[in-house]
Amino acid sequence: MDLEGRTVYGVFWSISQELSSKFISFFITIILARILSPAEFGLIAMLSIFIAIGNSLLDGGLTSSLIRTTEITQKDCSTVFYFNLIGSIVIYLLLFLSAPLIANFYNQPVLTNVVRVYGIAVIINAFFGIQQTLLVKEMRFKTMTMIQIPSVIGGGILGVFLATLGYGVWSLVWMSLLNSFISTVLHWGYSAWRPIFLFDSNSFKNHFNYGYKLTLSGLIDRLYQNIYTIIIGKFYMPAQLGFYSRADSISQLPIGIISSAINKVTFPMFVNIAHDSEQLLNVYRKVMLQVLFWMAPSLVALCVIAEPLFRLMLTDKWLPAVPYFQILCISGITYPIHAYNLNILKVKGHSNLFLRLEIIKKVLCVIGIICVFPFGIYGLLYFQLIFSFLGFYINSIYTVRFINYPFIKQVEDILPILFVSGLIGVSCYFLDKLLVASNFNDAFRIIIVGLTYFVSYFSLSFLFKLSAIIDFKHLILKRLYQ
Repeated sequence: MDLEGRTVYGVFWSISQELSSKFISFFITIILARILSPAEFGLIAMLSIFIAIGNSLLDGGLTSSLIRTTEITQKDCSTVFYFNLIGSIVIYLLLFLSAPLIANFYNQPVLTNVVRVYGIAVIINAFFGIQQTLLVKEMRFKTMTMIQIPSVIGGGILGVFLATLGYGVWSLVWMSLLNSFISTVLHWGYSAWRPIFLFDSNSFKNHFNYGYKLTLSGLIDRLYQNIYTIIIGKFYMPAQLGFYSRADSISQLPIGIISSAINKVTFPMFVNIAHDSEQLLNVYRKVMLQVLFWMAPSLVALCVIAEPLFRLMLTDKWLPAVPYFQILCISGITYPIHAYNLNILKVKGHSNLFLRLEIIKKVLCVIGIICVFPFGIYGLLYFQLIFSFLGFYINSIYTVRFINYPFIKQVEDILPILFVSGLIGVSCYFLDKLLVASNFNDAFRIIIVGLTYFVSYFSLSFLFKLSAIIDFKHLILKRLYQ
């Protein structure tokens, strides 16, 4: 199978994996949100940064180095495996010892024990990092689908069962741990790779020299992504953080399904053509526009139907999260453009530039957060929205150097998609107001507005002959009928 065919096949199974696992996880979360309180979700959200940092230190750079290495050996894999395993134990011990400090920081004594149990997931996840990396490198996304679905279902069943018995926040903790454990067992069952007792210093230096900058970049990015969680958790009630975290996780659903799925495919694909800048530009542009074409309308449509959606799915107790959710949806539109601009630096081997951009963005972000903090949660959210577009510009600084794709050209390419998405979004907003005035129920509002939005979106896309819909028709649909 040629590169194009492998890419289409990989995208299909990667999206299948993300669709199935994300929707199953989403369904389980809805059940849990109807049982548990926003405050209990807020307690888990307070710990998200610490688990994210742990996983970032383990996963970020060295596994990316393995993916970009043309021929990796048992020596390479075993070396990275043992480094990750030892690192996970060190990270867990730090979490265990600092648990009382974390609890004191948030003024939530229950977090001491929660951190010490929840943090075990860092060690469990270290056991399947190499197997997962090899599956991504080989673009075996069908296998990854067969691993992720049982893991999500198994953890979800336990979480719902414990929640109905009144375990509260602990139902979320044990759900996460079982999810990680099942995933580890299945990765070892589906993968033929096994570590040998070997740690090669030269191999470690080779991967570390490339990977540590990506690890630092990932660490900085995780800190940035969770900085709002830290601030809200520290200065507001747990319920407020629960509203924010639930709004954020639901807004991330289309991002996770579409962008994350294609990211898994495009990074190894970009690596294969990194030597040909012209081809890399062509493929990069098509991928970016394709992802944005599907993600932008999804986020805008969710923004329009947010109120009836939250009330129908999560009940009235979660309605304070609606305005947070709407702002976060608009902020998320630029995410794929951020990711793919940075991927160019990774595949070209310039992890130092990658790190430099991350530092610049995060310094500017911290300065901005300090300035808007007096304006409360909405000040933080609107700054996040503004900074998402500023970050797009910063990430594109080096893209022009490596594939001759400047910021202005990228804006010209994406504007038609954003214009069509926004225009229909405004029209559907007023349609929804008419439905409210006519006393239609939430389910009817969601169905009518959703159908109207997407029928109009695809109709205008064909009418204006947007390049993304043409590429989809020629590349994807043509192969489905072959």
